[in-house]
Amino acid sequence: MNTAPESTTTEPTTEPTTEPTTPEKRFPLSFGLNTFGDVTNDADGRPISQAQTIRDLVGHAVAAEEAGLDYFGIGEHHTDDMPLSAADVVLGAIAARTERIHLGSAVTVLSSDDPVRVFQRYSTLNALSGGRAEVILGRGSSIDSFPLFGFDLNDYETLFEEKTNLFAHLLRGGPVTWEGTTRRGLRDQDVVPHLDTPLPTWIGVGGSPESVIRTAHYGFSLMLAVIGGPVARFAPYAELFHKALEQFGQEPQPIGLHSPGHVAATDEQAREEFWPHYRDMITKVSATRGFAIPTESSFLREIGPDGSLYVGSPETVAAKIAKNLPIVGANRFDLKYGIPGMTDESLLTGIRLYGGEVVPRVRELLG
Repeated sequence: MNTAPESTTTEPTTEPTTEPTTPEKRFPLSFGLNTFGDVTNDADGRPISQAQTIRDLVGHAVAAEEAGLDYFGIGEHHTDDMPLSAADVVLGAIAARTERIHLGSAVTVLSSDDPVRVFQRYSTLNALSGGRAEVILGRGSSIDSFPLFGFDLNDYETLFEEKTNLFAHLLRGGPVTWEGTTRRGLRDQDVVPHLDTPLPTWIGVGGSPESVIRTAHYGFSLMLAVIGGPVARFAPYAELFHKALEQFGQEPQPIGLHSPGHVAATDEQAREEFWPHYRDMITKVSATRGFAIPTESSFLREIGPDGSLYVGSPETVAAKIAKNLPIVGANRFDLKYGIPGMTDESLLTGIRLYGGEVVPRVRELLG
């Protein structure tokens, strides 16, 4: 019977370090954008429709490719101000409008989905895009999908363990035989469409050593989601990942860094465009997510050199990315752009500055 590996509770023993180490040289530096499909406001401060928000994302991805970026991801959410419940459908429309940029999720909440359908949707996207699809799997730090699809939060860990195991079986290709407790098993099942090019698979991790070890067990890539505090506190997880890959006999895998931010012409403009909407959003979700309500002083700390927010001019944001990637040995940086209430114009400007000025400067700083 094929089931998920038993979890380990081994804590990373390496102390956080701010001493830079060179990112894995076998993996080239790459830069992406992530969005949750945050509903924007028009010039008069009125929210646009959810339908227009979804249509605008296609234009954002086209702008990202034109700016030279490597990846465009859409995260799964099911809320009024983040209505991206079917990211793969939007990504299919983007695939038809682009030629080079890789496309995928950021993240897919696998716990409340069916691994077979996730595989089928992203293998279809891979076919449509000529091999440009990726998938980032997650347990769901936002739990809206669990009651929506009838899943019990008491099964939170078991659901992700078993479904990740099944997804790993599907990626191998060929008839699949699998048994578990969270869904009916499969016996010599052919799952189509078949992959004719690889489907890069990541697991998004927000601070759980068990998730890091799980990622290494399956030989997936590791995406570190840093949404608060210094990146240095994630250095032990990167070290744990390398050690676990070696112990499981897996090949080295990329490490990515994902954080929110906004780029504008000047530091002051970036702060003015981002802060009020960031404050309102975090305040809104603080009760359910356990976040502290932000103050101006806490915001300034987070956009500072050691904080998790990449908000500022191209030079400011580039310097911060170049500083933080080596701390965890990451070779990829994904900027989560957009906050409910910002304008589409400011987002497009930020995308173009990020691709056109920030990324070249980071490459220059990292040599």
